[in-house]
Amino acid sequence: MSETFEPVIGLIGGSGVYDIDGLTDKEWKTIDTPWGAPSDALLHGRLDGVRCVFLPRHGRGHPIPPSRLNYRANIAALKIAGVTDIVSLSAVGSLREDLSPGTFVIIDQFIDRSFAREKSFFDTGCVAHVAMADPLCPRIGDILDSTARELALSVVRGGTYLVMEGPQFSTRAESELYRSWGCAVIGMTNMPEAKLAREAELCYATVAMVTDYDCWHDDHDSVTVDAVVKVMTANAANARALVRAVIPRLGTPRGPCPAGCDRALDHAIITSPDARDPALVEKLRSIAGRVLA
Repeated sequence: MSETFEPVIGLIGGSGVYDIDGLTDKEWKTIDTPWGAPSDALLHGRLDGVRCVFLPRHGRGHPIPPSRLNYRANIAALKIAGVTDIVSLSAVGSLREDLSPGTFVIIDQFIDRSFAREKSFFDTGCVAHVAMADPLCPRIGDILDSTARELALSVVRGGTYLVMEGPQFSTRAESELYRSWGCAVIGMTNMPEAKLAREAELCYATVAMVTDYDCWHDDHDSVTVDAVVKVMTANAANARALVRAVIPRLGTPRGPCPAGCDRALDHAIITSPDARDPALVEKLRSIAGRVLA
């Protein structure tokens, strides 16, 4: 990677976010990956001169449930498209009294309770173990936080996102368990998304958009799709404003990531070169070519 470069900003739109306001030179492009097809074509364009690539996580019209998303293809497609930084937008339930519906949480940790998903690009024949102690890029998180505050959005910096399998919402016992663990919000989509972004050496941050109090709160009705959609509509408008303001800041020419997100594979691959499966290595070049050259 050169000393300085112009970032390409990837946006993964969650429930309610299906486009980018103000995007010019728009073009939907289909990208095939070694892991199959992503959720949809990718929307390429520019915002204030900054190259952007948008992927609707569930596809336009929301036809794909969380457990059936091809997370590997989604991240690989963004990498192949030249993306360097990802902002992930996700609808979530709140597990804390102070995180009311309409609040945006800039996540800093995850607990992954998903179990029916492929979670790594690497496999038998080329094994890698990336560091995930700090799973999100603090540089992007800080920029998102400061921008949201300037827009007078209700935002909280930091919190743990519990990723459940779904597609059903939580039982009350599960909700109370996750609260006892100190989790801030609960959702269904950001794992293994964040793990795969790290393996692909992409800077990744999450804006978790609270739509409800899950089912633990005695003074609020249990979560329903109707209630979620109502708050989601307002959240989506705020999310579009945040994206519109933050992309020019993220698109400023920069050097290597201070947190090392873009060098996550430097010491991660443990399989010796002579023991690697050539077919798998070839498949991995689209996301790990820097270290497999």
